[in-house]
Amino acid sequence: MRKHTATYTVLILCVLLLFAGNLVYGAVQIPLRSVFNILFGGGASEKATWTQIVLQSRLPQAITAILAGASLAVSGLLLQTLFKNPLAGPSILGISDGANLGVALVMIYFSAGSYLTTIFAAFVGAFVVLIVIILFSRKVHSNVMLLIIGIMIGYLASSVISILNYHASADKVHQYVMWGMGDFSGVSVEKLPYFASFAIAGIIVSLLLIKPLNALLLGDYYASNLGVKIKRTRIIILLCTGVLTAATTAFCGPISFVGLAVPHIARLLLGTSNHKQLVPVTILSGSCIALLCNMLTIIPGSNAILPLNAITPIIGAPIIIYVIVNRKNIQYFN
Repeated sequence: MRKHTATYTVLILCVLLLFAGNLVYGAVQIPLRSVFNILFGGGASEKATWTQIVLQSRLPQAITAILAGASLAVSGLLLQTLFKNPLAGPSILGISDGANLGVALVMIYFSAGSYLTTIFAAFVGAFVVLIVIILFSRKVHSNVMLLIIGIMIGYLASSVISILNYHASADKVHQYVMWGMGDFSGVSVEKLPYFASFAIAGIIVSLLLIKPLNALLLGDYYASNLGVKIKRTRIIILLCTGVLTAATTAFCGPISFVGLAVPHIARLLLGTSNHKQLVPVTILSGSCIALLCNMLTIIPGSNAILPLNAITPIIGAPIIIYVIVNRKNIQYFN
Protein backbone atom coordinates (compact mmCIF):
# COMPACT_ATOMS: atom_id res chain seq x y z
CA MET A 1 0.00 0.00 0.00
CA ARG A 2 2.87 2.39 0.84
CA LYS A 3 4.47 1.61 -2.51
CA HIS A 4 1.23 2.47 -4.33
CA THR A 5 0.83 5.70 -2.36
CA ALA A 6 4.41 6.67 -3.22
CA THR A 7 3.73 5.91 -6.89
CA TYR A 8 0.62 8.11 -6.90
CA THR A 9 2.52 10.93 -5.17
CA VAL A 10 5.46 10.80 -7.59
CA LEU A 11 3.18 10.70 -10.64
CA ILE A 12 1.06 13.63 -9.43
CA LEU A 13 4.23 15.65 -8.80
CA CYS A 14 5.51 14.70 -12.27
CA VAL A 15 2.25 15.87 -13.86
CA LEU A 16 2.45 19.20 -11.99
CA LEU A 17 6.13 19.74 -12.83
CA LEU A 18 5.70 18.81 -16.49
CA PHE A 19 2.59 20.99 -16.69
CA ALA A 20 4.62 23.91 -15.35
CA GLY A 21 7.42 23.03 -17.75
CA ASN A 22 5.03 23.18 -20.69
CA LEU A 23 3.97 26.67 -19.63
CA VAL A 24 7.51 27.98 -19.20
CA TYR A 25 9.46 26.14 -21.91
CA GLY A 26 8.87 27.01 -25.56
CA ALA A 27 10.22 28.60 -28.70
CA VAL A 28 9.79 32.01 -27.00
CA GLN A 29 11.61 32.36 -23.67
CA ILE A 30 9.32 33.68 -20.94
CA PRO A 31 10.63 34.02 -17.34
CA LEU A 32 9.01 31.80 -14.71
CA ARG A 33 7.96 34.84 -12.65
CA SER A 34 6.21 36.35 -15.68
CA VAL A 35 4.34 33.11 -16.36
CA PHE A 36 3.24 33.02 -12.72
CA ASN A 37 2.03 36.64 -12.89
CA ILE A 38 0.11 35.99 -16.09
CA LEU A 39 -1.63 32.91 -14.68
CA PHE A 40 -2.63 34.49 -11.38
CA GLY A 41 -3.91 37.85 -12.53
CA GLY A 42 -0.81 39.98 -12.38
CA GLY A 43 -0.16 39.94 -16.09
CA ALA A 44 -1.09 43.60 -16.67
CA SER A 45 2.56 44.57 -16.22
CA GLU A 46 3.84 41.82 -18.54
CA LYS A 47 4.30 41.98 -22.30
CA ALA A 48 1.05 41.55 -24.22
CA THR A 49 2.66 38.96 -26.50
CA TRP A 50 3.76 36.89 -23.49
CA THR A 51 0.25 36.96 -22.07
CA GLN A 52 -1.14 35.87 -25.42
CA ILE A 53 1.35 33.01 -25.71
CA VAL A 54 0.77 31.68 -22.19
CA LEU A 55 -3.02 31.98 -22.00
CA GLN A 56 -3.99 31.33 -25.61
CA SER A 57 -1.35 28.80 -26.65
CA ARG A 58 0.66 27.09 -23.92
CA LEU A 59 -2.08 26.70 -21.28
CA PRO A 60 -4.70 25.05 -23.53
CA GLN A 61 -1.97 22.98 -25.18
CA ALA A 62 -0.78 21.64 -21.81
CA ILE A 63 -4.33 20.84 -20.67
CA THR A 64 -4.99 19.11 -23.99
CA ALA A 65 -1.85 17.01 -23.54
CA ILE A 66 -2.98 15.95 -20.05
CA LEU A 67 -6.43 14.90 -21.27
CA ALA A 68 -5.26 13.29 -24.53
CA GLY A 69 -2.50 11.30 -22.83
CA ALA A 70 -4.88 10.06 -20.12
CA SER A 71 -7.57 9.20 -22.70
CA LEU A 72 -5.30 7.18 -24.97
CA ALA A 73 -3.53 5.45 -22.09
CA VAL A 74 -6.70 4.28 -20.34
CA SER A 75 -8.16 3.22 -23.71
CA GLY A 76 -5.14 1.01 -24.27
CA LEU A 77 -5.48 -0.51 -20.80
CA LEU A 78 -9.19 -1.29 -21.30
CA LEU A 79 -8.56 -2.97 -24.65
CA GLN A 80 -5.57 -4.96 -23.39
CA THR A 81 -7.70 -6.30 -20.54
CA LEU A 82 -10.74 -6.98 -22.74
CA PHE A 83 -8.74 -8.90 -25.34
CA LYS A 84 -6.16 -10.27 -22.88
CA ASN A 85 -3.52 -9.11 -25.30
CA PRO A 86 -0.62 -6.88 -24.13
CA LEU A 87 -0.16 -5.53 -27.67
CA ALA A 88 -3.73 -4.25 -28.06
CA GLY A 89 -4.15 -0.49 -28.31
CA PRO A 90 -6.64 2.23 -29.31
CA SER A 91 -5.83 1.81 -33.00
CA ILE A 92 -6.15 -1.98 -32.96
CA LEU A 93 -9.93 -2.06 -33.62
CA GLY A 94 -9.70 0.28 -36.60
CA ILE A 95 -11.33 3.17 -34.71
CA SER A 96 -8.37 5.49 -35.34
CA ASP A 97 -8.28 4.38 -38.97
CA GLY A 98 -11.97 5.22 -39.27
CA ALA A 99 -11.26 8.73 -37.97
CA ASN A 100 -8.33 9.02 -40.39
CA LEU A 101 -10.59 7.99 -43.29
CA GLY A 102 -13.21 10.58 -42.34
CA VAL A 103 -10.58 13.33 -42.30
CA ALA A 104 -9.03 12.08 -45.55
CA LEU A 105 -12.40 12.23 -47.31
CA VAL A 106 -12.96 15.82 -46.15
CA MET A 107 -9.45 17.09 -46.85
CA ILE A 108 -8.82 15.28 -50.13
CA TYR A 109 -12.14 14.51 -51.77
CA PHE A 110 -14.48 17.26 -50.59
CA SER A 111 -11.77 19.93 -50.42
CA ALA A 112 -13.05 21.30 -47.10
CA GLY A 113 -10.54 22.84 -44.75
CA SER A 114 -12.75 23.97 -41.86
CA TYR A 115 -11.53 22.84 -38.44
CA LEU A 116 -15.06 21.97 -37.29
CA THR A 117 -15.66 19.99 -40.49
CA THR A 118 -12.47 18.04 -39.88
CA ILE A 119 -13.49 17.23 -36.29
CA PHE A 120 -16.97 16.19 -37.40
CA ALA A 121 -15.54 13.96 -40.14
CA ALA A 122 -13.16 12.29 -37.69
CA PHE A 123 -15.99 11.59 -35.25
CA VAL A 124 -18.24 10.19 -37.98
CA GLY A 125 -15.49 7.93 -39.35
CA ALA A 126 -14.56 6.65 -35.89
CA PHE A 127 -18.14 5.99 -34.82
CA VAL A 128 -19.05 4.22 -38.06
CA VAL A 129 -16.24 1.76 -37.37
CA LEU A 130 -17.26 1.56 -33.71
CA ILE A 131 -20.87 0.71 -34.62
CA VAL A 132 -19.65 -2.00 -37.00
CA ILE A 133 -17.44 -3.46 -34.25
CA ILE A 134 -20.32 -3.43 -31.73
CA LEU A 135 -22.60 -5.17 -34.24
CA PHE A 136 -19.96 -7.85 -34.77
CA SER A 137 -19.48 -8.16 -31.00
CA ARG A 138 -23.11 -9.32 -30.72
CA LYS A 139 -22.49 -12.16 -33.15
CA VAL A 140 -18.83 -13.01 -32.47
CA HIS A 141 -18.32 -14.35 -28.96
CA SER A 142 -14.54 -14.74 -29.18
CA ASN A 143 -12.50 -11.68 -28.25
CA VAL A 144 -9.67 -12.91 -30.47
CA MET A 145 -11.97 -13.08 -33.51
CA LEU A 146 -13.33 -9.61 -32.72
CA LEU A 147 -9.77 -8.33 -32.52
CA ILE A 148 -8.99 -9.80 -35.95
CA ILE A 149 -12.14 -8.21 -37.40
CA GLY A 150 -11.03 -4.83 -36.03
CA ILE A 151 -7.60 -5.23 -37.60
CA MET A 152 -9.16 -6.10 -40.96
CA ILE A 153 -11.45 -3.05 -40.80
CA GLY A 154 -8.37 -0.94 -40.10
CA TYR A 155 -6.66 -2.39 -43.19
CA LEU A 156 -9.72 -1.62 -45.33
CA ALA A 157 -9.81 2.00 -44.10
CA SER A 158 -6.07 2.37 -44.75
CA SER A 159 -6.51 1.01 -48.28
CA VAL A 160 -9.23 3.56 -49.05
CA ILE A 161 -6.99 6.34 -47.69
CA SER A 162 -4.14 5.17 -49.95
CA ILE A 163 -6.45 5.28 -52.98
CA LEU A 164 -7.62 8.78 -52.07
CA ASN A 165 -4.02 9.96 -51.67
CA TYR A 166 -3.06 8.45 -55.01
CA HIS A 167 -5.69 10.47 -56.87
CA ALA A 168 -5.28 13.68 -54.85
CA SER A 169 -3.16 16.70 -55.63
CA ALA A 170 0.16 17.22 -53.84
CA ASP A 171 -1.09 20.09 -51.66
CA LYS A 172 -4.08 18.07 -50.40
CA VAL A 173 -1.89 15.08 -49.62
CA HIS A 174 0.52 17.39 -47.76
CA GLN A 175 -2.36 18.86 -45.73
CA TYR A 176 -3.54 15.39 -44.72
CA VAL A 177 -0.01 14.19 -43.90
CA MET A 178 0.56 17.20 -41.65
CA TRP A 179 -2.68 16.48 -39.77
CA GLY A 180 -1.61 12.84 -39.42
CA MET A 181 1.56 13.83 -37.54
CA GLY A 182 -0.44 14.67 -34.41
CA ASP A 183 -0.52 17.97 -32.56
CA PHE A 184 -1.76 19.18 -29.17
CA SER A 185 -1.63 22.84 -30.19
CA GLY A 186 -4.70 22.68 -32.45
CA VAL A 187 -7.12 22.82 -29.51
CA SER A 188 -7.72 26.48 -28.72
CA VAL A 189 -9.28 27.96 -25.59
CA GLU A 190 -12.66 28.03 -27.35
CA LYS A 191 -12.43 24.39 -28.46
CA LEU A 192 -10.96 23.02 -25.24
CA PRO A 193 -14.30 22.67 -23.34
CA TYR A 194 -15.69 20.42 -26.09
CA PHE A 195 -12.66 18.15 -26.09
CA ALA A 196 -12.49 18.15 -22.29
CA SER A 197 -16.14 17.10 -21.97
CA PHE A 198 -15.61 13.99 -24.11
CA ALA A 199 -12.29 13.11 -22.46
CA ILE A 200 -13.45 13.56 -18.87
CA ALA A 201 -16.69 11.63 -19.49
CA GLY A 202 -14.75 8.70 -20.95
CA ILE A 203 -12.20 8.72 -18.13
CA ILE A 204 -14.98 8.68 -15.51
CA VAL A 205 -16.59 5.68 -17.22
CA SER A 206 -13.23 3.88 -17.21
CA LEU A 207 -12.97 4.41 -13.45
CA LEU A 208 -16.46 2.96 -13.01
CA LEU A 209 -15.34 -0.15 -14.93
CA ILE A 210 -12.66 -1.13 -12.40
CA LYS A 211 -14.62 -3.97 -10.76
CA PRO A 212 -15.81 -5.55 -14.06
CA LEU A 213 -12.26 -5.32 -15.44
CA ASN A 214 -10.85 -7.17 -12.44
CA ALA A 215 -13.56 -9.81 -12.85
CA LEU A 216 -12.66 -10.25 -16.52
CA LEU A 217 -9.11 -11.10 -15.48
CA LEU A 218 -10.50 -14.32 -14.00
CA GLY A 219 -12.08 -15.35 -17.29
CA ASP A 220 -15.58 -14.96 -18.72
CA TYR A 221 -16.96 -17.97 -16.83
CA TYR A 222 -15.88 -16.73 -13.40
CA ALA A 223 -16.83 -13.15 -14.25
CA SER A 224 -20.36 -14.33 -15.12
CA ASN A 225 -20.59 -16.17 -11.81
CA LEU A 226 -19.62 -12.93 -10.06
CA GLY A 227 -22.58 -11.19 -11.68
CA VAL A 228 -20.77 -9.44 -14.53
CA LYS A 229 -22.81 -9.26 -17.72
CA ILE A 230 -20.10 -10.07 -20.25
CA LYS A 231 -21.78 -8.79 -23.42
CA ARG A 232 -22.92 -5.53 -21.85
CA THR A 233 -19.51 -4.94 -20.27
CA ARG A 234 -17.77 -5.60 -23.57
CA ILE A 235 -20.01 -3.09 -25.37
CA ILE A 236 -19.46 -0.46 -22.64
CA ILE A 237 -15.69 -0.93 -22.91
CA LEU A 238 -15.84 -0.60 -26.69
CA LEU A 239 -18.01 2.53 -26.43
CA CYS A 240 -15.71 4.08 -23.82
CA THR A 241 -12.54 3.43 -25.81
CA GLY A 242 -14.30 4.50 -28.99
CA VAL A 243 -15.34 7.88 -27.55
CA LEU A 244 -11.89 8.54 -26.06
CA THR A 245 -10.03 7.51 -29.21
CA ALA A 246 -12.41 9.35 -31.54
CA ALA A 247 -12.29 12.58 -29.51
CA THR A 248 -8.50 12.56 -29.22
CA THR A 249 -7.98 11.72 -32.89
CA ALA A 250 -10.54 14.30 -34.00
CA PHE A 251 -9.04 17.17 -32.00
CA CYS A 252 -5.33 16.22 -31.95
CA GLY A 253 -4.84 13.89 -34.91
CA PRO A 254 -3.71 10.25 -34.68
CA ILE A 255 -1.14 9.92 -31.87
CA SER A 256 0.94 6.76 -31.91
CA PHE A 257 2.32 4.55 -29.13
CA VAL A 258 0.83 6.39 -26.11
CA GLY A 259 -2.16 4.04 -25.79
CA LEU A 260 -0.03 0.99 -26.48
CA ALA A 261 2.99 1.70 -24.28
CA VAL A 262 1.68 3.59 -21.23
CA PRO A 263 -0.35 0.69 -19.69
CA HIS A 264 2.90 -1.29 -19.60
CA ILE A 265 4.64 1.56 -17.79
CA ALA A 266 1.86 1.45 -15.18
CA ARG A 267 2.23 -2.33 -14.76
CA LEU A 268 6.00 -2.00 -14.38
CA LEU A 269 5.55 0.72 -11.74
CA LEU A 270 2.98 -1.22 -9.74
CA GLY A 271 3.87 -4.87 -10.35
CA THR A 272 0.18 -5.78 -10.30
CA SER A 273 -2.75 -6.34 -12.65
CA ASN A 274 -5.31 -5.04 -10.13
CA HIS A 275 -7.23 -2.31 -11.94
CA LYS A 276 -8.06 -0.53 -8.68
CA GLN A 277 -4.48 0.75 -8.75
CA LEU A 278 -3.76 0.20 -12.44
CA VAL A 279 -6.42 2.50 -13.92
CA PRO A 280 -5.49 5.66 -11.92
CA VAL A 281 -1.75 5.08 -12.42
CA THR A 282 -2.30 4.54 -16.16
CA ILE A 283 -4.24 7.81 -16.38
CA LEU A 284 -1.52 9.75 -14.55
CA SER A 285 1.28 8.05 -16.53
CA GLY A 286 -0.47 8.87 -19.81
CA SER A 287 -0.66 12.54 -18.86
CA CYS A 288 3.03 12.55 -17.87
CA ILE A 289 4.16 10.96 -21.14
CA ALA A 290 2.01 13.28 -23.27
CA LEU A 291 3.32 16.39 -21.46
CA LEU A 292 6.91 15.14 -21.82
CA CYS A 293 6.48 14.41 -25.53
CA ASN A 294 4.93 17.85 -26.06
CA MET A 295 7.99 19.48 -24.49
CA LEU A 296 10.38 17.35 -26.56
CA THR A 297 8.81 18.56 -29.83
CA ILE A 298 10.44 21.96 -29.24
CA ILE A 299 14.02 22.15 -30.50
CA PRO A 300 16.17 24.16 -28.03
CA GLY A 301 17.40 27.47 -29.42
CA SER A 302 15.17 27.24 -32.47
CA ASN A 303 11.66 28.21 -33.53
CA ALA A 304 11.26 24.84 -35.24
CA ILE A 305 8.81 22.34 -33.75
CA LEU A 306 9.03 18.61 -34.43
CA PRO A 307 5.90 16.56 -35.24
CA LEU A 308 4.43 14.87 -32.17
CA ASN A 309 4.46 11.45 -33.84
CA ALA A 310 8.18 11.82 -34.41
CA ILE A 311 8.68 11.89 -30.62
CA THR A 312 6.18 9.34 -29.25
CA PRO A 313 7.86 6.30 -30.88
CA ILE A 314 11.20 7.28 -29.31
CA ILE A 315 9.61 6.69 -25.89
CA GLY A 316 7.05 4.04 -26.83
CA ALA A 317 9.04 1.67 -29.06
CA PRO A 318 11.76 0.78 -26.48
CA ILE A 319 9.04 0.07 -23.90
CA ILE A 320 7.21 -2.31 -26.26
CA ILE A 321 10.49 -4.08 -27.11
CA TYR A 322 11.26 -4.45 -23.39
CA VAL A 323 7.77 -5.84 -22.76
CA ILE A 324 8.12 -8.40 -25.55
CA VAL A 325 11.54 -9.54 -24.31
CA ASN A 326 10.56 -9.64 -20.60
CA ARG A 327 6.93 -10.64 -20.92
CA LYS A 328 7.25 -13.55 -18.49
CA ASN A 329 8.43 -11.23 -15.71
CA ILE A 330 5.55 -8.73 -16.00
CA GLN A 331 2.20 -9.16 -14.23
CA TYR A 332 -0.54 -9.13 -16.87
CA PHE A 333 -3.78 -11.02 -16.80
CA ASN A 334 -3.52 -13.44 -13.91
